[in-house]
Amino acid sequence: MIQTQPNVLLGGLTAEVFLADYWQKKPLLIKAAIPNFAGLLTPDELAGLACETEVQSRLVQFNKKQWSVVNGPFAEKDFAKLPVQDWTLLVQSVNHHLPEASALLAQFNFIPHARLDDLMVSYAPDGGGVGPHFDSYDVFLLQGSGQRLWKISHQTDLSIVKDAPLRILQTFDTAQEWLLSAGDMLYLPPHLAHWGTAVGDDCMTYSIGFRAPKHDELAYEFLGFMQDQLSQAQSQTSIYEDADLTLQKHPGAISEAMIEKVEVILNKMTWQHKDIGQFLGQYLSEPKPHVTFEPNKPLNLTTFDRHIANKGLTLDLQSQLLFVEHGDTTTFFMNGERCVFSATECDLLKHLADFHHIPPQKSLLASVRHTLYEWYLAGYVMF
Repeated sequence: MIQTQPNVLLGGLTAEVFLADYWQKKPLLIKAAIPNFAGLLTPDELAGLACETEVQSRLVQFNKKQWSVVNGPFAEKDFAKLPVQDWTLLVQSVNHHLPEASALLAQFNFIPHARLDDLMVSYAPDGGGVGPHFDSYDVFLLQGSGQRLWKISHQTDLSIVKDAPLRILQTFDTAQEWLLSAGDMLYLPPHLAHWGTAVGDDCMTYSIGFRAPKHDELAYEFLGFMQDQLSQAQSQTSIYEDADLTLQKHPGAISEAMIEKVEVILNKMTWQHKDIGQFLGQYLSEPKPHVTFEPNKPLNLTTFDRHIANKGLTLDLQSQLLFVEHGDTTTFFMNGERCVFSATECDLLKHLADFHHIPPQKSLLASVRHTLYEWYLAGYVMF
């Protein structure tokens, strides 16, 4: 994988200028963002991934003015039936299956890992695309082989076609358009209408997507998180009490006294700044529902120590390691699981979270050694 400096990747801009002037604000076209980039895999290799049961994939077709979507996994015969144009194969989370894809994402480290979603790769013959649409997340669209024509619109009418299997815009007013070739890249902020169409054969586009959770989703997940915390903190025997109950005129009425008692109970259920950090660490590192981990071959601690001393460790391609600092402690979240370390213990684990690997280590603190060993057994890290 070709490593590119951020100022080249961003067309001569520093990461600081890009974040201040473009991130979530306006699109940016970068010609030759990754010079000599020819892609990470061939169309046949992408189709092979789409045939795997653990890989999320879709086939999108436009035929007789109708859109259709079929979800994978696919068989080889499914591709043999496709027409010569006007279809697209989309494969999600390629970074979970291809080390080179993970290395590509590492070049976007100027955006926090907590915001990263995945690398989606698409293949299309001439005319292929998913129609005019808008996304609720930030995306870098890096062109691999072939060419793709991108159009953007600043329209405020985001009405979609009824009963379509995709969120296709009813209208599209082109404001700008660009033809991207291998190594060119287009950044698009959320909710900007866009439309990409393959020009010629063997068009492959690499979409680096960054998640932006909706407010209602964050609220729902946070309240669920706090419910778990309250269940652990409060006695299971705590119940509603009304020893002062008096006779009511209407037994079917919920009395003002009852409302006030419950209000007092609910007002006790508060959260602090650190609770939000703990929630985000757990929520943003939680694997997607389809992700599973294969435990590594069990090793005794002596053998484990020898391998770390010789090889170091790297995150599994599907793992997400994040951390939150609060006072003198740092809490790490590995795939939704929580562990806490003091300030003097956590430098090595921070390096693992930032760069997804640690170099060979001749000696480890006991607490860090134990944690890394447990993560190894679970399949979260590997040598």
